[in-house]
Amino acid sequence: MKGHGGRARRPDPRRWLSTIRNRRSARTSERVRRPQPLLKQRMPSGRGAMEQPNITSSGAGVLTPRFWLMVVLAGIAAGLLGALMMAILFNVQYAAFGYHEGSLQYGTEHAPAARRVASLLIAGVFGGVAWFLLRRYTTGQPSEIDEAVWNGDGRLSLRRSLGTSVISEVVIGMGASIGREAAPKLLGGASGSVLAGWGGLSAQQRRLLVACGGGAGLAAVYNVPLAGALFTAEILIGSITLPVMLPAIACSAIATATAWVYLPNRAVYLGIPDYRFTWSVMTWAVLAGPVIGLASAGYIRLIGWVSHHRARGTTALVAPVIAFGILGVIGIWYPQLFGNGLDMARDAFLGIGSLSLLLTLFALKPLVTALCLGSGASGGLFTPTLATGAVLGGALGLAWNLAWPGSPSGAFAMVCAAAMIGAAMQAPLSGLALVLELTHSGFGLMVPMMAATAIATLVAFHVDGYSIYSARLPAFADDSAPATPANGRT
Repeated sequence: MKGHGGRARRPDPRRWLSTIRNRRSARTSERVRRPQPLLKQRMPSGRGAMEQPNITSSGAGVLTPRFWLMVVLAGIAAGLLGALMMAILFNVQYAAFGYHEGSLQYGTEHAPAARRVASLLIAGVFGGVAWFLLRRYTTGQPSEIDEAVWNGDGRLSLRRSLGTSVISEVVIGMGASIGREAAPKLLGGASGSVLAGWGGLSAQQRRLLVACGGGAGLAAVYNVPLAGALFTAEILIGSITLPVMLPAIACSAIATATAWVYLPNRAVYLGIPDYRFTWSVMTWAVLAGPVIGLASAGYIRLIGWVSHHRARGTTALVAPVIAFGILGVIGIWYPQLFGNGLDMARDAFLGIGSLSLLLTLFALKPLVTALCLGSGASGGLFTPTLATGAVLGGALGLAWNLAWPGSPSGAFAMVCAAAMIGAAMQAPLSGLALVLELTHSGFGLMVPMMAATAIATLVAFHVDGYSIYSARLPAFADDSAPATPANGRT
């Protein structure tokens, strides 16, 4: 540019520096963090400390000292309540089937056929009446942790949560085919909700604390602190960031250690061999991944359908008797179906079972679990899903060995269990961590496990997208509800 007289105008250095500073200031994306860092001096680059997105926390005062105190108390509460639920479960099992040590499968196999059926019939009568009365006298009190965290303000009713949990553990101890983790997960979340009220936490802090308590409850009863923390972040919160993972890890660790006052500090599945990597297992994992993903999607659809059409009102008084009675009769020939499926999965991991038996269990376990849930029973799905994947993997592994022999069927069962639960939860990291921590084994199978889990989860996501948790969400009560549910589907 030329000024008057035709001479070029020289740029003003001060104006140029001011422009550069303004541009840099406009470009800086300093995110708000609570609490603020102690060191205020920035790095020589001038960039904000919050440029790494996983460090950012939104909302007011997420990691305050008061919040951390509540995290510690929630971990202790989740551990104690989880231990209490397992004490109820184990003692009911011993009384129902007349044994004093060993696994549920051992007790049911050695119990007379009449006792097996009678135990389930009594469980149906007790569960039907107890759940009917509880729901009648606690109407409107929230007791669904997923709903409270995803779509609510994190508030849970301790009274209804405690009642639901105790009834659930009693009927599972008597043989009902539902998961035992729902009770400690719910009570961990409910304790977090109560503590958030006592501590005067914000709504966002309450949701995070409830999620931490839920994951900690799962961690405590299965001795899986890392998987419990990942469950909190990956499933309940849906964000693996530092402000989520720090309290999730702390809460799960505290709960797990607290539960050792009653529960043993060891792997849930003992004696699982340290299977090694083979190219046979690796090839199978890649080919089986889509099959596992489709099986997961079908399983989730079944669970979602029966959850929506489950027995209600006075029908729920008699439906558990019929459903549990049917399970009791089937259990005369297949006692492995009793309970949450923990022993069924262990046998598959150890390579126990013929091809025909494993295929039969794979077909029956989802059906009897859906039958129990459809009757109005409350319970979890984690172990039944994992066990279904384990027996499917064992069966497919036995068939695969006919073409490419040399790998134990237990290795295939572990790979398939991780892929099945990861796809069904739509949480691959949690699925992998759960199988590794439950067995304290399987690191040699890490690559095929990751491949199968990634492929199965991807297939299930694209085919449908629901999980065993989102599929069970209740229908919206009115037209004011969001047009898009929590999982993003229309």
